[in-house]
Amino acid sequence: MIGKMLFYAVSIAIAVVMFLPFFWSLMTSLKPSNEIFSIPIQWLPSEVTLEHYRKAFTTVPFGLYFWNSLVLAVSGVLANLFFGSLSGYAFAKLSFRGNKAMFRVLLAAMMIPGIVTMIPSFYVLKHFPLVGGNDLLGGGGNGFLNSFWGIILPGASGSFAVFFMRQFFLTLPSDMMEMARIEGCKEFRIFWNIYLPLTKPALATLGIFTFQAGWNSFLWPMIILNDPDKATIQMGLQAFSYNYQTDYGPMMAGALIAILPILVLFLLLQKYFVQGIAFTGVKG
Repeated sequence: MIGKMLFYAVSIAIAVVMFLPFFWSLMTSLKPSNEIFSIPIQWLPSEVTLEHYRKAFTTVPFGLYFWNSLVLAVSGVLANLFFGSLSGYAFAKLSFRGNKAMFRVLLAAMMIPGIVTMIPSFYVLKHFPLVGGNDLLGGGGNGFLNSFWGIILPGASGSFAVFFMRQFFLTLPSDMMEMARIEGCKEFRIFWNIYLPLTKPALATLGIFTFQAGWNSFLWPMIILNDPDKATIQMGLQAFSYNYQTDYGPMMAGALIAILPILVLFLLLQKYFVQGIAFTGVKG
């Protein structure tokens, strides 16, 4: 009994500590500016104001940045769900020469930090033939730079997406595939009509992970996108830090707005998310 009470006490204490930064951000976004750094700390505002939210949308085109991030994140999710599940199905259910060797290469690629491949990826996108004014040899233009495709294509089928979906497909029986082949079904139809509908928990989990990664991405969009009208919401938050100063009120308001899509997505898909984590094992 004492051990159980101690466990709950420690869990509650950890939860409070983890929640405090979010609570401070929320209260900061609602405080008058002169109360943000008052000493001693004033956790609750003496007067609730929405001025910081108004300023967040008037200082920069925050609505445009929100839309740009949404387009990039949703595009990344759709690409990863389709290509990741397609590749995962091939690795899990199809027998072909080099299957295990290629999968080992995929696992090795997951261990390479993204910062290592950033310069080569930039070079490939800039010199992609016949795109963005480039000639057949990849010269003369900017390729995929300063376009949304430069963000979407490099992560259209991530190594983690393929690995994650392959592990889930391995948990599904192969009998359905054999029966469908006997009935004359083509391989893509077997994948699309039979196996893919059974992977909703894994797709929901992968969708949340991919959306979160795309939505929170900052460094790569900052490198690729030079047009202010194509900036993302994470780049927009940077606008509140200038001349070695930070306008914390609007920044906290913008940050809270920025987390809303991820929060809503998780709340809508949490049932599938838990199932996907539970059923995606380490078989194979």
